[in-house]
Amino acid sequence: MTTHPPLSPALSAAIADVASRLDTRGRLVSATRWGSGHINDTFAATFDGPGGEYRLVLQRINRHVFPEPAKVMANAGAVTRHLRARLAASLEGGAAGADLDRRALRLVSTKEGADWLVDPDGEAWRAWHFVEGARSVDVVEDPRTAYEAARAFGEFQRLLLDYDGPPLFETLPLFHHTPTRFARFCRAAEADAVGRRASAAAEVDFALSCEPLAGLLVALQESGEAPLRATHNDTKVNNVLLDSATGEGLCVIDLDTVMPGLSLYDFGDLVRTAASPSAEDERDLSKVGVSEPLFEALVRGYLSAAGGFLTPAELDSLVDAARVIVLTIGLRFLTDHLEGDVYFRVHREGHNLDRARTQFALLRSLTAGEARLRALVRGAAGRR
Repeated sequence: MTTHPPLSPALSAAIADVASRLDTRGRLVSATRWGSGHINDTFAATFDGPGGEYRLVLQRINRHVFPEPAKVMANAGAVTRHLRARLAASLEGGAAGADLDRRALRLVSTKEGADWLVDPDGEAWRAWHFVEGARSVDVVEDPRTAYEAARAFGEFQRLLLDYDGPPLFETLPLFHHTPTRFARFCRAAEADAVGRRASAAAEVDFALSCEPLAGLLVALQESGEAPLRATHNDTKVNNVLLDSATGEGLCVIDLDTVMPGLSLYDFGDLVRTAASPSAEDERDLSKVGVSEPLFEALVRGYLSAAGGFLTPAELDSLVDAARVIVLTIGLRFLTDHLEGDVYFRVHREGHNLDRARTQFALLRSLTAGEARLRALVRGAAGRR
């Protein structure tokens, strides 16, 4: 569990104000920072209600990353309601309601009936019901966890196949469009605005050598072989909640980037965060590399839910998806380092450079083992 410093008086006051505007039964007792996300500020808030204490998750949306929170929340509200309706139709028995709240996020309305609110400082906030008895992991160390996380993301995509609500906004335009990310990286390297290129010369040279890889997934989309679907677009393994007792993948969280995208983006980012038993910012690069047992478990879990709707080209491109997305995120970390750490939250000097080095080490491992990984995909697809 990440250790966080105490909340400042100003932040505590802001949280109290937000809590007072929510349609809740009870009063705020305490709040603490929660999770290990890079972007939004997330807090676990305890309330004292008629039936005893309960928790909500409060989030302050990063308005620099998401300058149009209304679009983020329109997507989040529409998608969660669709997921809950689809799941409710499939659940049976008297425990269906309780089980539903563990398998799909539920927004807490404001007293005016809205899904989110704006505080006096212009900050956007929302609240979710807390999923108790669940945990997330930042590093996957066993195939069972990899399988369950992948199955949960595949099921998330499957349940959204028939989404027929309002058109989803593109909350972060060209988010996984690797050619665009590559072009921005080149501009950052050329400008060298904060004088960091020399100390990252090896990483810059490696990234430049990967230009031919950047367009693979875009080409599949343009050919129609990889259709746009409603996708999560941030499938880090810690965005799945696992049952604390059984390890079952319960619920997909962090819905800010749910928008039209490629299923391959989601699978690729899952491999990026779950196929190597190492931290995203691991400094000892000898620990970074794809684990074939974890990779195979990811493929099996994902295809158990998503295999029925993927096109043949998508099935053939799962390894390519992993390589492209690892490159994409590596480019983003390196670009942010070169631009002065303006996007990702950092906790030490050179943190984004460390993150980029980790991604590039994983990309080298994926490339070296490409033939074997493709064979694992073929084997897993044959067992569906």
